[in-house]
Amino acid sequence: MLCPVLDLTKNLVKIPSISPLDLGCQKIISQRLNALGFRIENVKINNTTNIWAERGIGKTLTFLGHTDVVSPGNLNQWNTDPFSPVVIDKKLFGRGVADMKGAIAAMIVAVERFLFNYPNHQGRLSFIITSDEESSALDGTVKVVNMLHNRGEKIDYCLVGEPSSMNILGDTIKNGRRGSISARLLINGIQGHIAYPQLAKNPIHLSLPFLSHLNNFVWDCGNCFFPSTSMQIYKIQAGTGFNNIIPGELLIEFNFRFSTEITVEKIKSEVKKMLKIYNLNYSIEWFLSARPFLTKQSKLIDQTINAIQSHIDIVPVLSTDGGTSDGRFLSEIGVEVVELGLVNSTIHQVNECVNIDDLKKLSIIYEDIMNKLFV
Repeated sequence: MLCPVLDLTKNLVKIPSISPLDLGCQKIISQRLNALGFRIENVKINNTTNIWAERGIGKTLTFLGHTDVVSPGNLNQWNTDPFSPVVIDKKLFGRGVADMKGAIAAMIVAVERFLFNYPNHQGRLSFIITSDEESSALDGTVKVVNMLHNRGEKIDYCLVGEPSSMNILGDTIKNGRRGSISARLLINGIQGHIAYPQLAKNPIHLSLPFLSHLNNFVWDCGNCFFPSTSMQIYKIQAGTGFNNIIPGELLIEFNFRFSTEITVEKIKSEVKKMLKIYNLNYSIEWFLSARPFLTKQSKLIDQTINAIQSHIDIVPVLSTDGGTSDGRFLSEIGVEVVELGLVNSTIHQVNECVNIDDLKKLSIIYEDIMNKLFV
């Protein structure tokens, strides 16, 4: 029995599009959309390929997705070839089936069915597809959005196909994400012989009170949409490899996942105060990868919830947890952003898989959202 969503997902998964390479996925997508009357614009920047596709006029719904995937890792740990999709026990296995080639296939098939039923629909449908979501995210969605914004293109709604569901398809939708900022802190001491500590300054010892303060500090209490800001140290490095040398430097790297209750400037200021309290000689670099974004109650949220409830006996939870997503770039220009995708329990893991029935249902839900917005 033919299953258009399954077949298209398989064709996309067969292409080993490890980020930021696309390797032909977007050619398949463009051909399908072109046949539906979409105007296709290809935007290539360095090694990243992007698509902007649009059809119709008026209020605009943009489907946002990425064709790049993370590395499959150790192939010996996979039960099947990650780029040879296979169905086992009603599940489709392969790298990218959940994150997020399956959702892209569901979007395209949903649009095909919608246009078959309503070729003269109200509003405008569009796609932004990138190959740079899983890597730097520098030459992908952000560049396309800036291009569209600079030439006056207006987008009203954005449906992101990231795998938002936790246990059951549709149980969770994302209406925002936390911000992310990392710090690279270098604490300077004085290198010396370990038997003569009075002639040296051990940056590890000097930094212990600061690290305790950093770890125990309460940054905020969150709010009804976001959990409290969290800080995690992910790297501490010092030493020369010899057991008789006090190191002269200590490298500490840490990351904040922060809510709308705190600003980037406040985070930097509090860290600076701590360093001053303990009189540390230091240099610090900051790397902001995302600011928090939030879509409060909106038409897109309401219609997404209604569509899920129409086809699955579940009331979805609104959530802002998890990592970042390219939805942040649309939110920055005032677009209503909702993330709805497949179950995320196997994403970035070996033996990534999705239920075939979920692929079909997700496509139906996407179609119903279009019906509710434009019919």
